[in-house]
Amino acid sequence: MELDETDRRIINALQSGFPVTSRPFARAADQLGLREDELIVRLGAMKDSRVITRFGPFLDAAAMGGAFCLCAMEVPPDEFDAVTDQVNGFEEVAHNYARDHRLNMWFVLATETPVGIGEAAARIEAATGLPVYQFPKLKEFFVGFRVAA
Repeated sequence: MELDETDRRIINALQSGFPVTSRPFARAADQLGLREDELIVRLGAMKDSRVITRFGPFLDAAAMGGAFCLCAMEVPPDEFDAVTDQVNGFEEVAHNYARDHRLNMWFVLATETPVGIGEAAARIEAATGLPVYQFPKLKEFFVGFRVAA
C-alpha cells in the first residue's frame, strides 16, 4: 500500500490523541476533514496492508500499579507453532513476534502487579517446558513517529 497525503495526516494526528466520546471515529474524522466511514475504511486498509500493526490505546501499566516485561524464548523450529499457541493462550501475553535469532520468540507480558511478571513467566515455562528469558525495562524512552507529508 502506498500512503497518500490523507493517510499520512491520519497517522500523524491519531498518534497524539484519540477522542473519548460515544462516537470517537466521527469526532476524529471531523477533526481531519473526513467522513467517519472514510476514516474507518482507511484505518482498516492500513492495518490489512500492515502499514500499521495495531490500532488501540497504549496504557502505562506501571502507572496503574502493574508491569510490562519483554520476554524471549528459544523454541525448536518444529515446535514453534504449537508453542506460539500455548504462549498466546496466556491472558498476560500482550503480543508475540517470531524472530530470526537463537531466541526466536519474543513477547510482552503485561500484568496487574510487578510480581505477576515472574508468576506468568513461570506458568509459561511450566506449560511449554522451555525457559522464558525476561528483559525488564531499565529506562523508558518516548519516540514519536511522524510520516512526512
